Amino acid sequence: MQFTSLLRRNEIGANSYLIEMDGQRIVLDSGMHPKEEGLDSLPAHHELPADSIDSIFVSHSHLDHSGSLPVLMRDQPGADVFMTPATAKLIDALLHNSVNVMESKRTELGITDYPFYTHRELDDHEKRWRTFNYERPFQIGDNVRASFHDAGHILGSSGIMLETPEKRVFYTGDVQFEDQTLIPGADLPEEDIDTLIIETTRGASPRCESYSREVEEQKFAESINDCLKRGGSVLVPVFAMGKTQEVLTMINRFKQEGLIPDAPVYIGGLSTKMTIIFDEFADSTPRNQPGFRILKDMEVKTGGRRRKRAPIVYQPGGIYALSSGMMTEKTVSNNFARGFISNPKNSLLFVGYADPDSPAGHIRAGKQGDLIDLDPAQDPIQFNCPMEVFDFSGHATRDDLLSYILRVKPKKTILVHGDLPATEWFAQQLKEKLPECETIIPLPGKPYQL
Repeated sequence: MQFTSLLRRNEIGANSYLIEMDGQRIVLDSGMHPKEEGLDSLPAHHELPADSIDSIFVSHSHLDHSGSLPVLMRDQPGADVFMTPATAKLIDALLHNSVNVMESKRTELGITDYPFYTHRELDDHEKRWRTFNYERPFQIGDNVRASFHDAGHILGSSGIMLETPEKRVFYTGDVQFEDQTLIPGADLPEEDIDTLIIETTRGASPRCESYSREVEEQKFAESINDCLKRGGSVLVPVFAMGKTQEVLTMINRFKQEGLIPDAPVYIGGLSTKMTIIFDEFADSTPRNQPGFRILKDMEVKTGGRRRKRAPIVYQPGGIYALSSGMMTEKTVSNNFARGFISNPKNSLLFVGYADPDSPAGHIRAGKQGDLIDLDPAQDPIQFNCPMEVFDFSGHATRDDLLSYILRVKPKKTILVHGDLPATEWFAQQLKEKLPECETIIPLPGKPYQL
């Protein structure tokens, strides 16, 4: 039984891992690197012999875990593909959108490798997807049993249990143990796990000891209210999948509790399609507000429901939750910000991670009065409006992850999905607090015996 990282480098990127157990060759996740383009964005799947994989599991739908799935499926035509029903719906929408993005990049950037796959290929590949709900064990091969467990990260996210009569291996995927506004915290197994493969995203980022989600939401509501009272509008750059739906659910509660006025709420980009899918699973997946349907129960303005939606136009007194969360060039939030951030009455409120090299990262590192390059192809914009950053991360804190490892007490812990300072923090903690556990920071391409 062995584990091999299929990443090209030790980092958060094109996540993918190979497990070999009891004659089965299993790939966990098949991501695409968010900072790379062309073939460099893919995992090292070219090192896998063609048609040598028996099963592919996808923990959740974010592109760094699912974006290269069609490429891997093409190379591994005999592999069955497993995920939860909600993940399947989200991946289908996300990968079709990725085809459009890659086609644009082929034209605009001259990346001839794009698109990696077509809409027709996606439709054909989907026929090989098999879906299972949480905690419904199923067989792969003669002696390997698998099951999904709620990871609390986004809709449909799962940890993956693989077990034989002798061994149990658990992969957390991306996990959040705390309740979010819409999505409840993780419900992961803790008993009899021999090898634990766990994400370490926030390992280098301790959270303030005084933090509380309730207080953070209260501050968020106060910032929205203050902006609307002074006659401005609020821009919340959000990721289309997960963060959009969390923010909308928060805003709905703020209105119901009278914390903010009944201001119009606008969403744009891919967010509408993703919100429709979230609403589709309102009654069949764990929710903190069972049955709540965002588009039905809130008056959200999407610019119309027709295929070609009207562009979103600035109006004072509005709340704009627009993708992308990092305000990447040519996205709805980036385009909208050009006429927005120069107005001191408005507020720009960030609710998630932003890469330092992204337009959102540039704004967060700057100060009012700075000239900001939202798009290198256009003139910079003066940044005059107030800006705040709130912690509503979908990833567990390092303390919660460490506490989980200590409860599980695995024989081996494999630290993944983190940069080197993050994984090294966990390795040092486990050396002190769980010395009997073998801790591994896997090198790409190197097999480790389990």
